[in-house]
Amino acid sequence: MSVKATTTPVLVVQEDPREEHLLLDPRPTKELNGMILEAMQRTGKGFWLAVIILGALILVGLVGAWGYQILTGMGVAGIRRPVYWGVYIANFVFWIGISHSGTFVSAILRVFKAEFRRPITRGSEMMTSFALIVAGMYPLIHLGRTWRFYWMVPYPNQRHLWPNFHSPLMWDMMAIFTYLIGSTLYLYLPLIPDLAMARDNTTGWRQKLYRILALGWRGTEAEWHHLKTAINIFAFAIIPVMFSVHTIVSWDFGMTMKTGWHSSIFGPYFVVGAIFSGVSAVATVLLIVRRTMKLDYFLRPEHFDAIGKLVLVFSFAWTYFFFADYLTEWYGGEAVGKELLTLQAHGPVAPLWYAMLITNIVIPWLTLWNRKVRRSFWGLLLVTLGVNVGMYIERYIIVTGFLTRNRLPFDWGAYNPTWVELLISIGSLSTFIFLYAVVSRLIPLVPIWEVREGQIAHTLRRVGRALVPSVAELE
Repeated sequence: MSVKATTTPVLVVQEDPREEHLLLDPRPTKELNGMILEAMQRTGKGFWLAVIILGALILVGLVGAWGYQILTGMGVAGIRRPVYWGVYIANFVFWIGISHSGTFVSAILRVFKAEFRRPITRGSEMMTSFALIVAGMYPLIHLGRTWRFYWMVPYPNQRHLWPNFHSPLMWDMMAIFTYLIGSTLYLYLPLIPDLAMARDNTTGWRQKLYRILALGWRGTEAEWHHLKTAINIFAFAIIPVMFSVHTIVSWDFGMTMKTGWHSSIFGPYFVVGAIFSGVSAVATVLLIVRRTMKLDYFLRPEHFDAIGKLVLVFSFAWTYFFFADYLTEWYGGEAVGKELLTLQAHGPVAPLWYAMLITNIVIPWLTLWNRKVRRSFWGLLLVTLGVNVGMYIERYIIVTGFLTRNRLPFDWGAYNPTWVELLISIGSLSTFIFLYAVVSRLIPLVPIWEVREGQIAHTLRRVGRALVPSVAELE
């Protein structure tokens, strides 16, 4: 008796690439415009409640607490000998790091023609400008006598005197002004076509505002040519500015003879840390924006998957520089250096130090290799929030922890921030969130013309039974 083998055909269901990739799922231009304009005008009770709460925190922190410090003096802050730099400088370094988000995500990825950047560039560019505005307040807050701020600006005066070029405060103001002007122009240029779109599809005060900001844009071939040329020039020019800005911030520390700060590796270490925290902040903000503004069509799991990979890569890079800096300090064998290492591993800041290692190294390494975590709302949100908490702790330890120990043991001390410093810090964070929430309702948060350009360049063609994406080079 013979048995005849039979085979049952297996039905293979191929996933439609259009469901996964934004650039392969084109919609009519009018529909894209409508989705963005609807998101801009979506201001329910929850939005206004959040705006009111943020406004109240800004008044309490920046008007109340900062005003009280100006009237009373810096004695109300926790800054004491030997810790002359406290939370204010830690906040300054942190916000400068967050400002690197827009330059990296937009400029560097634009230069390398990374297509996933198209719907997320403007959201990250806005973060750069607002983070710089917040960071620019802290040299003034730390100055104490805020009305003397003009001494930080390098300009001649009637007595033919110049500000002190040896002062880190002046370096910081030069870096902030340069980066803020460049990044704001870089934000505004790609915004012009979308402002013209909003002008043509709105009425009332919005139309009047967009008419002014759109600069008479009509979308002619010459206008597109000049715009893309200008964007490319700014993309290449803003990258070295980004690196130089955080290098200058690192020089605030590295140029001193203070043990723990006097390090030649601080430049690249600070730059990598800034990009690490900035990219993580982009993921956090865009996840919240996607949920609150209903931008699921534009911000898809593929974009957060790519950002999650970047966060993991920069976690590796930051870890290398972090331990390289500690290795050189340990190998030097200086007594104060050993005391600093002991202070962090076993001293009062030990819980913060271990929390930093867990949030910046352990958690990203254990989670972000997993595709499901990178595409999960809560998974990626918690990881990236943890990264920024860890990066703030790192700045706090560098600024305040290292100052508590020096070469003279009788001059050792401790630092505890006061309620004034904490309220000002909360007020500055509220300022960033407030600006982002309000401006996201005034300008298109997604660059429609860039998304549309990418959708035109990316098409699907059938090869046998498979749908294969193809990309055309647009000039």
